Amino acid sequence: MATPYDGKVAIWHWKGDAIAEETIEDVVRTLKKWAPHVTQVWVKTSDGEYWMGEFDNDRDLAIDNAASVAKWVRVLEQNGLEFHAWAVVKGENVEAEADRIIEACNVPGVRSIILDVEPYSGFWQAGPDAVRPLMTRVRRGIGGRFHIGMAVDPRPQHRRRIFPSEWRPFVNSVHLQVYWDTFQRPMEEVLDEAYRTWGDYGLPLFPVLPGHAPRDEIAAGRDYAITRHQAKGLSYWRFGVIGPVEFPVVNHPVSADSSDGGGSEPPPAARGRYGIEVLVNPDKPQYRDGVHGNAAPEDVFKTFRGMMGWTVKYKNTVENTSTVWARWDPQLVASGWYEVSAFVPARHATTSNARYKLHGVLGRSGELTITVDQSRYYDNWVPLGVFEFDANDATAGVVFLNDLTNETGREIAFDAIRWRQVVGIVPTEKYLADGYDPPIGTAAERRSDKVWPGHWFDATGFNRLYRLGSGQVYHTGADLNLNEPYWDADAHSPVYATASGVVTFADRLPGWGNVIVIRHDPLITTGEVMYSRYAHIENIMVQVGQRVVRGEQICKVGNADGRFAFHLHFDLSPTSVLESKPFHWPGLNREALLQNYVDPRKFIEEHRPPEP
Repeated sequence: MATPYDGKVAIWHWKGDAIAEETIEDVVRTLKKWAPHVTQVWVKTSDGEYWMGEFDNDRDLAIDNAASVAKWVRVLEQNGLEFHAWAVVKGENVEAEADRIIEACNVPGVRSIILDVEPYSGFWQAGPDAVRPLMTRVRRGIGGRFHIGMAVDPRPQHRRRIFPSEWRPFVNSVHLQVYWDTFQRPMEEVLDEAYRTWGDYGLPLFPVLPGHAPRDEIAAGRDYAITRHQAKGLSYWRFGVIGPVEFPVVNHPVSADSSDGGGSEPPPAARGRYGIEVLVNPDKPQYRDGVHGNAAPEDVFKTFRGMMGWTVKYKNTVENTSTVWARWDPQLVASGWYEVSAFVPARHATTSNARYKLHGVLGRSGELTITVDQSRYYDNWVPLGVFEFDANDATAGVVFLNDLTNETGREIAFDAIRWRQVVGIVPTEKYLADGYDPPIGTAAERRSDKVWPGHWFDATGFNRLYRLGSGQVYHTGADLNLNEPYWDADAHSPVYATASGVVTFADRLPGWGNVIVIRHDPLITTGEVMYSRYAHIENIMVQVGQRVVRGEQICKVGNADGRFAFHLHFDLSPTSVLESKPFHWPGLNREALLQNYVDPRKFIEEHRPPEP
């Protein structure tokens, strides 16, 4: 996810009373002289419901209103510097706080705002319920494309006290206040803990380095953040405590190869992950339904309490004319690519032709109809695809569903819809699953017409009886081996995602060794959702919930810690059995085998991606 801070060095400014400079021009001269690599100044514009000028006696530098912000912007821009706002939020007077933020952000030239969210006296003390009203008002006032960062004390004991899930739909980056000198702990330990604590949040992370720490520690922290954690941007707290001794350290570009450490590890391959998540179920106000004609809703909808705890609605399907409709509106606050999924309950979902109608897909006029065979799923999220939306479009991501399925004697369920922002990759199609590749072989071999590439071969075969232990079982997929140019040439070979999707399991299983399961995105051609399993592997490189793309390395070929010869067990399932039971094995139950697995060689052969 691109941010305004990528490749930039920034310095925080608190208030005029706290610095020696008397004018904005003085601030510019200091930066130009001592730290020309600093290109962004982050200026505090408000504290709760008040402009920051309420707490600043320096009238030339104080922020009293939007005009004061405009003055700062003008002087900085004339000197090649960017103005970014920051504000302390408290939740005490939601409307007034939101209005101060909106006024500041709507000044032309303000590039972003960082909200300082900390669980202490004088900061956020309003609890979780005030977050959404505040941020909904802010987003409506500044739009979905304006970048909002969130600055936090990144120590794990403080995370839950700022209610991160409530802020998550509204912010675009997190700024980690890694003040190791204040915490009285080693720099590496504080940085590692911060990235570990917030690494699963799904947003770009940027360290805020302490400008008041010893010079050598600042330099070491800067290099460590860049080389160890691949920080794409840096900021320093704050103007007024950084002097001539520290400025040479601050005056340093953000690039791994320019660090004082003399080199760094290359950053890992970019991997998709999830950002903002919105979930709408029939109990939420963003859900609406109704009937056609004179029938009342209670005459046609029935309800039950689903596995997830919310209300599920259902009714009999109709063959010719719809009688009811339902609408889910995510009210997206940020533009981007989103995975849209429908939850299908285990009960009262027997239709094979539920037609979800998606609105507001960028670049497409009219609605997009996606068919789901609800009868195949049991309390599962079913991806409808990955789509790009413009948050300024009131119809972005809206989903409709009615009871017209051209069937009789079946039931259709109206459950939850989920929108999860996909970050870290740039999809090129509304469905990411453009086809399937073999999970092994070189890049050139995987693009060839031969499904098992090069000298790779399947030692067992799909739907064949083979000996396992003291008995026989049916094999669910392929046992992929490579014994040329020497025996066990497949040992430690890379294994790749066969198609794009989301990791649902990545761990050790008794008897299997390490196993990865991926739920793949719907195929562009058919909308079919498949699950792939990779077993007996080593060096797991992905984690549950991570989005992967076709051809991304996920692990290496293993031998289940010596239990087997080196090979890759690989199978494909058209059902969700591997999501709930990654260890599933039908044994001698051939009916269960054919219900839950397909011949992987044949399936890949019939669903190759288009030529690049």
